[in-house]
Amino acid sequence: MILPSKVLLVTNQDWGHYAHRLPLAHAISNAGLEPVFVSAPGPYVHHLEGAGFRFVPWQIDRRSLNPVREITPLIDLARIYRKERPAAVLHFTIKPILHGSLAARIASVPAIVNVFTGVGFPFLDSGPSPYYRPFLAPLLRRLLKSNRTFTIFHNEEDRQSLIAQKVVSEEQSVTVFSSGVDTERFAPGPPRPPRDAPVVLMAARLLWDKGIEEYVEAARQLFARGVSARFLVAGTPDPGSTLAVDDAHMATWRDDGVVEFLGHRDDMANLLRDADVAVLPSHHEGVPRFLLESAAAGLPIVATDISGCRVVVRDGVNGTLVPVRDSAALAEALATMLTDAEQRQHMGEASRDIAIERFSQSQAMDAHLNVLRTLGVPITEPQP
Repeated sequence: MILPSKVLLVTNQDWGHYAHRLPLAHAISNAGLEPVFVSAPGPYVHHLEGAGFRFVPWQIDRRSLNPVREITPLIDLARIYRKERPAAVLHFTIKPILHGSLAARIASVPAIVNVFTGVGFPFLDSGPSPYYRPFLAPLLRRLLKSNRTFTIFHNEEDRQSLIAQKVVSEEQSVTVFSSGVDTERFAPGPPRPPRDAPVVLMAARLLWDKGIEEYVEAARQLFARGVSARFLVAGTPDPGSTLAVDDAHMATWRDDGVVEFLGHRDDMANLLRDADVAVLPSHHEGVPRFLLESAAAGLPIVATDISGCRVVVRDGVNGTLVPVRDSAALAEALATMLTDAEQRQHMGEASRDIAIERFSQSQAMDAHLNVLRTLGVPITEPQP
């Protein structure tokens, strides 16, 4: 009996696999390959295994920036690759890209796919990024230009930026809009009667760079102006990130009562059907999954004018783009949308059309499989 070739999906936390990569694992399995999840173990491992996939633990600390401490996870990942002997590996986010590309070379993995969910560290101009860039950028140039390596970006602006910096080549890179969105699961709900307080929904990990502070401040401004609305947030702080919102701020915001914090939710499709406006004031993104889901659900969107949000939001067509870190502009955009039901309806219809046209899950899965095919991974073509 010939066992199927393995494809390892590698990231730094199990939540990332659970939230974003189950559809890709199913597509890889349907293509006659064996997907295997690799990450630091956590509370979502049983969800991955419950979906029928194998999980391999990798000991990595997302917060660590100490080069000496990073030797251990590099050796551990190379050991995993040597033991599993995959036909291909897919690395998601910057630390797995760095560690995984080196480990794949050590273990002679034949096909390496690196997925930038957003260029992020080390290409941002904030925090410690500028101090690490002189060392990491040249290393990435060497790792990402190997003949057996291909790079996927979630938006074209990020791709063109790294091409211009000569980190990747045009021939060995492509833009794929995340994992796409299931436009059947995420769809508009039945018409409902008008209500006095429209619902505004933001869904994200509670990190400072997701713009949560600007959202809370915008909600405060609108409350003070007497604009009637419910402001919701679905998501929790991420203790594994240095940018996690601290307990003191969370307590203050909850005590204010202007914004309702729902915590982690698994019923996003239902939440979106009950919302009137989606908002994401993030500072940087690849392609935000929340915006893809919001568009598929037929919602008008207010988001920041950054590359990842511009992929989904066409300013004035299906939403409004506002400057980064500008709570006043965010409040104004929300006020306009909340007081104009007709605009919300037209923009929501445009969102749904855009999602179906550009962001279907099948398109994204086909694009990922095509990259594997380009690298010589044996893909089984679906039977008619």
